[in-house]
Amino acid sequence: MDTEKAKIHPQMVDLKAQYSRLKKEVDAAMMQVVDSAQYINGPQVQTFADALKNYLSAEAVVPCANGTDALQLALMALDLQPGDEVITTAFSFVASAEVIALLGLKPVFADIHPDTYNIDARDIEQRITAQTKVILPVHLFGQTADMSAIMQLADKHGLYVIEDVAQSLGATCFYKGKDRQAGTIGHIGCTSFFPSKNLGCFGDGGACFTNDPALAQRMKIISAHGSAKPYYYERVGINSRLDTLQAAVLNAKLPYLNAFISERREVAAVYNDLLKDVVQVGLPAVREDAWHTYNQYTIRVRNGKREALMKGLEKMGIPSRIYYPLALHQQAAFGRYAPVGHGLKQAEKACQEVLSLPMHTEMSPEEAAYIARSVAGLLKEL
Repeated sequence: MDTEKAKIHPQMVDLKAQYSRLKKEVDAAMMQVVDSAQYINGPQVQTFADALKNYLSAEAVVPCANGTDALQLALMALDLQPGDEVITTAFSFVASAEVIALLGLKPVFADIHPDTYNIDARDIEQRITAQTKVILPVHLFGQTADMSAIMQLADKHGLYVIEDVAQSLGATCFYKGKDRQAGTIGHIGCTSFFPSKNLGCFGDGGACFTNDPALAQRMKIISAHGSAKPYYYERVGINSRLDTLQAAVLNAKLPYLNAFISERREVAAVYNDLLKDVVQVGLPAVREDAWHTYNQYTIRVRNGKREALMKGLEKMGIPSRIYYPLALHQQAAFGRYAPVGHGLKQAEKACQEVLSLPMHTEMSPEEAAYIARSVAGLLKEL
């Protein structure tokens, strides 16, 4: 293992190496913007919107400044009223709950499926009330939630569905007889182009997508200060634009998205093979009807050994991260929304056990094997 270690320097994400691979295309795309000086709403933004629309087989794409704004645009487009309830997962990055609360709506947290970490449709149904207006599933770590079950609930109760696809762009699931792209099954899909995502730019960026032209037009207007015509304002909006430079980067990267996903899946296959017999490790579960993109490779570390494993990996120069150390209802900012009665036990348990290992498009099978063998070896000693 010492010989292996001398050649391998693991990183959680290697954005520099990915840039080196695509340097020619990315640099040329960015220089076109610099030469034109059309930094805001340059033609590259619409080019990217059209290309992403075609990739997703969606009717419309509305680019915006970041993934959090995308969620806010989606909620604002539904004309919800203060106090309306939005059911979302208790186990996620804060943005999904943050925008709900900022708009004067009430986040209602639902528990997760213990294997996939995605929101559990069975628990959603228990939390629907007369005030519920939206279900907001987060497709976590690269895999969709059970959209068939979620859409059945939405249809039954007359609810909107907003899909948070920030970690799962390019993932698919089988719905109504065919594979559908994540974010195109509900009423609106929202994504982030944060640099570490499956499709990342060189800063912040985001987009909404929908098959409803009226919702698309509403989100477009809201993103431009509520204006469809300069200096005439139809509604209260926000300022949320995808910079032309970021659109140029995304135009260069989008043709490689499927290859990026394949490379992540190859790394995951090495991890799965070498960790499958380690009794203290729970591997990422993959739904039979879903295509997992492995934006993160997240394991469970059982028997209270996670922190010791992390320290051991750190000594070996192997990074790891906890996504997420606290469920949203346990955070100080959202404590007042914690459920009374039936709790969120699976989300809380996941926070005590999950650990994400290095995962990115530039990892070699040898690097993945070294990390997996290191995990197995350390756990054997603990």
